[in-house]
Amino acid sequence: MDNRFESKVVLITGASSGVGAAVARRVAAEGAAVVLGARGKEAGDRIAADIRAEGGRAIFVPTDVTVAEDVDRLTHAAIDEFGRLDAAFNNAGAVNSFGPVQDIDEAGWRADLELNLTGVYFGLRSQVPALLASGGGAILNNASNLGVVGMGSVAAYVAAKHGVVGLTRAVALETATEGVRVNALVSGAVDTPAFRASMGATPEGEAAIAALHPLGRIARAEEIASLCAYLLSDEASFVTGAAVAIDGGFTAR
Repeated sequence: MDNRFESKVVLITGASSGVGAAVARRVAAEGAAVVLGARGKEAGDRIAADIRAEGGRAIFVPTDVTVAEDVDRLTHAAIDEFGRLDAAFNNAGAVNSFGPVQDIDEAGWRADLELNLTGVYFGLRSQVPALLASGGGAILNNASNLGVVGMGSVAAYVAAKHGVVGLTRAVALETATEGVRVNALVSGAVDTPAFRASMGATPEGEAAIAALHPLGRIARAEEIASLCAYLLSDEASFVTGAAVAIDGGFTAR
C-alpha cells in the first residue's frame, strides 16, 4: 500500500465504526497519524488501539460534534499530540427524525440539523485555521447521496445534508487560494453497523435499499474509504468544491 499520508495528521469524526473507522484504518495504513473523534468511547479506544497494534499512530478523543467545545478540543488534540493537522473528514451524522414533514417536531428537526449540518460547521470553523497554520490541506464532509437528491420521510436529514453540500462549496471558494481544499462525499447506502441496525436489519429491508442503487447492492465501507483517502490526499490536488458521488448509480437516475 502507498504511503500517501507519510508525515500527515488526519482527523476523523464519527470514527468509532462504519465508514469513519474504515477511513481511519486506511489512512493509518498509508502512514497517517490519526486523531479519532466519536461519542462511543469504548469503540473509539478499541479502534485507536488496533491501529497502534499494527504499528500506526492513533489517539481517540471522545467527541460530540454538536458541542463546539468538543470539536475544538479534537482539533487541539491533533496539534498537541502530533504537532499539526493536514486533513479532516467530517463524517459524524445520523437520521434522527422520520415521517412526513408535518409530523416532525421541532426537537427532531433541530437534532438532525445540529448533528448533520451544525456539526460540520463547527468542524470547518475549527479545522480551517489549523490547516492554514500547517501550510494547507484537505477537508472532506460527508453529505451522503441525500445531499444532492430528495427522499420522503427524512426531510430534516435531507435539508441538513443539502446544507453540507452548500457549505462545502462556499468554504472551498473561501480557501482555494490558501491551499485548503474542501469537498463533499456523496455516498449511497453502506454496509455498516448503523445500517444493519436500521434499514438493513432484515433481508427484505436490505434488498429494498439495494434495489435503489442501479448496481443492485450496497457499498462496503472499505470501498468508500478508498475514495475518501484519495480526496484527502495530495493526489486530489486539483479537486475542490466538488460533491463526489460513490453511490452505485443512485444519483444518476
